[in-house]
Amino acid sequence: MKMKKLTAYLLILALALGCAGALGEEYAPKLAAPAGAPAVAVATLAAANPEGFTFLEASTIGAEFQKNESDFIIAPVNAGAKLFKAGKSTYRLAAVVTWGNLFLASQREDFSLETLKGTELVLFGENTVNAAVTLAALKAAGAEPASVRYLAGAAETQAELLTNPEAVVVTADPAVTAAKIKNEKVQTISVQELLKEHAGMDGFAQAGLFVRKETAEEHPEAVEACLKAVAESAGKAETDPEAVAQAAVALEILPNPKVALAALPGCSIRYVAAADAKAEIEKTASFDLSQFGGEVPGDDFYFTAQQ
Repeated sequence: MKMKKLTAYLLILALALGCAGALGEEYAPKLAAPAGAPAVAVATLAAANPEGFTFLEASTIGAEFQKNESDFIIAPVNAGAKLFKAGKSTYRLAAVVTWGNLFLASQREDFSLETLKGTELVLFGENTVNAAVTLAALKAAGAEPASVRYLAGAAETQAELLTNPEAVVVTADPAVTAAKIKNEKVQTISVQELLKEHAGMDGFAQAGLFVRKETAEEHPEAVEACLKAVAESAGKAETDPEAVAQAAVALEILPNPKVALAALPGCSIRYVAAADAKAEIEKTASFDLSQFGGEVPGDDFYFTAQQ
């Protein structure tokens, strides 16, 4: 088994064990999450309890919802909303844990919003929330590109960034921080900062923590303990970034302490209970309603402890 997969496995079961331990119950909820920025939100909790493993490939998120086995799933907010709307999932959103990690990046000396107007932008993920948010942010800033070319994923745009000194791409943290450390010519513009400055949004609702209906009904105290544990772990990205960086490196979520500490701000980790995030989720959905099932999520999509 590859070490990266093993550590992702450890991360997820460790969170479950940590939740159970916080309550002192025998019931240990299972949590599924892809590695990367969302996993950093629970890194300190996971590093403290590396006693087992499970794993969720990013490409199997939809299947994981439909299997209805994991007690919690960390996944893109829009993916969970779309499946819920279609009746293919009973998981409800408990919290938003990441608020966007997207960056415009280039090696060009004249790289700026002004020069972007006359050039090609290389985006990843055609017909995705990330693409819709980026283009909406640029439109709000009055800096729409001359044309857009799509590649399959952030790894491909990252490769374009490093191999083509004239390219202007959209990529994501933590990878873009590693690229800047590797090549000092790389410059970035935060999509989240553009949203904040030109659209009045503090990032966008990117990844969320979803809770299984049956778990919430049958083990409400365990669910409450887990939510508190995840909130505490996510909060350390701001209050104790060194601890989060060390944990992320130990789990091989991030490559080394220098990259980990530098990348944390760009991962936009912030735990916000679903009910409190509703307005921002609706703003995010408005960029491309098709990514949320054709309309903003209804009230029944949001989990609260009273349910």
